[in-house]
Formats: sequence, structure tokens, C-alpha cells
Amino acid sequence: MDTPQSTAAAPAGGAAPAVGGAEEAAPRTPAGAPADGPPGAEGTRRRRIPRWAVPAAAVVLLALLPFSTLPVPGVFEGPLNSPATLQLLATCLVFAGLATSYDLLYGRLGLLSFGHALYFASGAYFAALLMELLRLPLAAAAPLAVAGGTLLALLLGAVSLRVSGIALAMVTLAFAQAGSILVVRDPGRATGGEEGLSLEADLVPDALVGVFNTANLYWLAAAYAVLAAGAVWWLDSTPTGRVWRGIRANERRVAVLGLNPYPYKLAAFTVAGGLASLGGVAYLVVSGGVTPVVTTAEFTLTLLVMVALGGAGTRWGPVLGAVLYTYLDHRLLDVAASDGFERLPAAVQAPLSQPLFILGMLFVAMVYFFPGGLAALPARIGAAVARRRRRGPPPD
Repeated sequence: MDTPQSTAAAPAGGAAPAVGGAEEAAPRTPAGAPADGPPGAEGTRRRRIPRWAVPAAAVVLLALLPFSTLPVPGVFEGPLNSPATLQLLATCLVFAGLATSYDLLYGRLGLLSFGHALYFASGAYFAALLMELLRLPLAAAAPLAVAGGTLLALLLGAVSLRVSGIALAMVTLAFAQAGSILVVRDPGRATGGEEGLSLEADLVPDALVGVFNTANLYWLAAAYAVLAAGAVWWLDSTPTGRVWRGIRANERRVAVLGLNPYPYKLAAFTVAGGLASLGGVAYLVVSGGVTPVVTTAEFTLTLLVMVALGGAGTRWGPVLGAVLYTYLDHRLLDVAASDGFERLPAAVQAPLSQPLFILGMLFVAMVYFFPGGLAALPARIGAAVARRRRRGPPPD
């Protein structure tokens, strides 16, 4: 998990003053020496990769993936551009964007909320109800659903953020449970009860309907993941983002410096809820419907596991954790339903028939052996290799 950096608070001029100490001055370069190394090291100077290069390459890769016929045996059932593979990848990308929105609260601000699933479900159910009851097309129902989910996050956040810590977790849990019960009870036969709601295909553009258009669904999910990740990364780099990191490190210190943490926390809560609502609409279109499973507090716990598995508060951690968790969840279910599963020994069948058991053990192992999550693995491996090189080869 990233260490919170010096945080800035906005003064009258618009820039945020440093929270937690002055910034370190850049090291001075001796006269005549190159900026990145000692004298004579200009030829061996390393060029740093721009920060935008890796995200740009990832976006290009995501955009071009449906054109690839490359088979990946043992990982996917068909080539990369097969409908089954693209559907699985689309689901992974939707949850990647959703996990990134939750990381805005948990990883960037240190707020433990058990109600984030409520806003995801709100986006999906609002859109489905607007299409079913008012016969609105998807293009009109989607922005209204996102606006409704964002407003709900603003209202519930205004109440929930009056407390903090465990009390905040309990208040958000109570709101989530109330929403889940409301959906399951199906008042007025509107929510579909335990069966949920299906997508009104006649109100959806033809390009998003049918197996032959699975690539378009994949691109829709990829666009949402890119938008959610880009929004969170950009906000984290702003003065407001630095205040968020300061609140996470020491909320009282931010208050002592003259800033009221409440509006900053409410802004993050609202933005995260809005991104989650947008993810709910994307999920409705990709999956072709919505069920009460996404309204439960257990679903929010799943998001928490995704974020912690990848690395809370990091750039790529929530994305990696969500993709890995969603992929394993689906693939383990496929393994349990395969024809050869019954021929496996009973000691192997028992854990494989319960994907949550496998995923739980994976989560425990990651937290115990790699506390920083998947995002911290390269740095840990690099540090281990550097220590090994410093020790030198073993004596003969």
C-alpha cells in the first residue's frame, strides 16, 4: 500500500499548502556533471519512461484485443476474439472500474465503506426500471440512472460521513442492507425480487445486442474501466487529491491547518458513488440484466478483497486485483461444472467446488506474504534481486 505523501491544503490563492511537513528539496547537481549521474556517466544515463506511456499502451492493447485470434490454452476456452472470452474479459473490466472507484474511498482516503455496492446496484436498477416502466431508450436511461446514483451517494454520504471509523462502516452497512431488502421484497413488483430484471433489448442499440456484437460489449466495458481509472488517477494528482492523502494520513492535522475535512470526504464519496453507478449501467448492458446479488454487503466485501488483493491506494492495484478475482471466480465455477470434475479425488473436489474458499485462501496468502498486494510484487522482487547481487555469489 502506498505510503501517504505530503498533502496540500488550498489557501486563499487556490494552491494547497503542504500537510505534514515541507517538501524535500531536489538534490543539487555538481557543476559540470550531468543531471542524472556523476561526471562521465552521461553515456550510461537511463531514460525514464513517461508516466503516460504505460497507460497509453494499455489502452491501445485493450482496444486492439478483439481483433486478435491468438489462442491461450489453459487460460481461455477459445481465442481472444471468441465471444466467450470477450464476455469474460468484459465482466473483468467492469469490475476493474468498480474496484477503482471503491479504491478512491478505501485506498486514497482511508474510508471503510460497506455500502458501495448500493450505488452500483442503483445505476443498474435505475436504468432497468426507466427502460421497463417509462420505455426510455438506453441512451436516455443511462445518464438519468447515473445522476440518480450520484445523488443517492451525495445524500447518504452527507449522513454517513458525520461519523468515522467503525461507525462509518456500520452506517454504510445499514444503508446497504436496507437497499438490498427493498430490492428483494419487490415492492409493487417493480424490482423483480430474487430473479432481478432483464435488459429491454428492444430499447438498446442493435450494436450492443446479440452474440455477434460481443466485441462491442467488450469495448463498452473497456471504456468504462479506462474512464473510471483515468478519473481516479487524475483526481489523485490534483490539490484535492493531496488533501485526500493528508486526511488518510492524519485527518486531525488537516483540520489543524485550517481545512474542514468533511467537504473533501463528501466529494470523494459522491464521485466514487457516481462512478459506481456508471459501472452499474455498464454491467446491466454487458450481462443483459441485474439480480439482487449486486445489492448485498457481501458484494462490497468482494470489492474490498479485490482492492486489497491488488494493492490499495496504488495506480494499478485495484485493476489487477479485480481482474484476477473475477477471472478466477468464473474459471473455478467452470472447472466445478466440467465433465472430468467428478473423476478428481474427493480431497481436490471439496475446495474446487467452493470458489470463495479458494479465493479466500489466495487473499490470506497475499496479505500474509505480500502485504502490498500484486502492485508491490515488482518492487519486492527487484529489492530481493538487488540484495542478492550485493551479497555476491556464494563462496566455493
